Parts: sequence; structure tokens; C-alpha cells
Amino acid sequence: MTSQSLSGKVAIITGGTAGIGAATAKHPVSLGAKVTVTYGSNSAAAEKFVQELGAEHVTAIQADGGSIEGCEKLVKSVVEKHGKIDILIPNAGRLPMTDLEHFTEAEFEKTFALNVKGPLIVKDSTTQERSNTLMPSSCLRYNADTESQNFASTVTPPYLLYCATKGAIDQMTRCLAKDLAKKGINVNAVAPGPTGTDLFFEGKSEQVLNMIKSANPYNRIGEPDEVAGAFAFLCSPGGRWVNGQILKVNGGQFVG
Repeated sequence: MTSQSLSGKVAIITGGTAGIGAATAKHPVSLGAKVTVTYGSNSAAAEKFVQELGAEHVTAIQADGGSIEGCEKLVKSVVEKHGKIDILIPNAGRLPMTDLEHFTEAEFEKTFALNVKGPLIVKDSTTQERSNTLMPSSCLRYNADTESQNFASTVTPPYLLYCATKGAIDQMTRCLAKDLAKKGINVNAVAPGPTGTDLFFEGKSEQVLNMIKSANPYNRIGEPDEVAGAFAFLCSPGGRWVNGQILKVNGGQFVG
């Protein structure tokens, strides 16, 4: 894989200014792509991230990843600036710690809106905008190398709602892979195990973290860069014949 293997490509990564999203965004930038990342409310972190990677390579847009309006605005902005979209990674998500006894309807709605509805809407907005904006020949050429990734998960309770949303993502991946293949679009999912992000560490005691580490054959928690590497592969020419797959990136903690 050369440093220019994604040269000329355009990528969108939602929730791309922190954690796994930020690590994932750095890979296509290093390989020559133009990347647009989204953020929810932390504009300072987004600005810092853009400065780190360079404004000529990265653009940060505030967007509601769980609404039709937010997703359509995002896609339209990227197409107006770059003329196309080659790589789509819906990474933005919620990670509520709740079980059957304690979850609320409001938490259910917010979690499914961002974790399930968002990825589905941004995919639809992307394919619609691409078809309506680009010439047919360009559309075919761009689509031939397009990789649309999802985040699945190998996390276990007490993440009831989170796991439910990621189960939906698994099935969406399989259905969309068959549906969009006729347009030359690959759809795969990366399923990280416990990964060392601020979102994952939040609310966990040292005892809980040690327990999670001990369940892994490597006796540690994964790193965001290790998950990002899986996306780098799937978005590269080497992943072109991979479609409809759930790629587990968990160090062997969950096998099967």
C-alpha cells in the first residue's frame, strides 16, 4: 500500500474528531484522501483536530448524525466542495450503560436515532446525492472504488441498547451489501471489541477495566489505531473484493 493509494478520494467520517473516529480519519489522510469529519457540540476539539491534520486535508462540520436534515446537509456540503464521495464511515454513536430494568423510552429513541437511523440516512443521502449530482460515467467510476463502512460491535451487557443497535447494523450491512453491489458500492462493518477511548473508559472503575482486560487473550484493551487499521484495509484497493462482511477486531476476545 503506497502513501498515495487513496489519492484523489473523498471520505466522510461521522463522529470523526475523537476516539476510534479520529484514529480512523488519520489513515485516509495519510494515504492522500480529502476527509470531512463531523462533530456534535465540541467545536474546540474539532478545530484542534483539523489543525493537527491540516485544513487542506480535513474539514470539520457540525452535524446531527441522527436526523434526516443533518445527514442531507452534510452530504450536500461535501458534494458541493469535492464533487463526489468515495468513502463513507458512519462512526458517530451513543454508548449508554443501561439494562432491561433501567432503560427509558427517551434513551431508546436517542440511541437508535444516532446508532441506526443515522447510518441508514447518511447512506441514502449519499447515494441519492451522488446520482443526482454526478454525470453517469463519473458516478460509475467513483462508485467502483467506494467503500461504505458501518460500526458493528462485540460488546456485551450491560450495554443492552447499544448491543441492540449494533445487531441492527449487522443486518443492515448484509442487506445493503447485496442491494448496493449493483452500483459498485461495497458495504462492510467493523466490529470492535473493548477499545481504549474516552467514551469507553467513562464510568468504569479500575476493577471493571482489569476484569475486561483479563477476558482478552492479550490481557489488554484494544487501541483506536488497531481498529482504524481495519478500516484502512477495507477502504484500500486490497479490500475491493470484500463485501457484506462483519470484520471483528477484538484481539480474539470474542470468537465465533
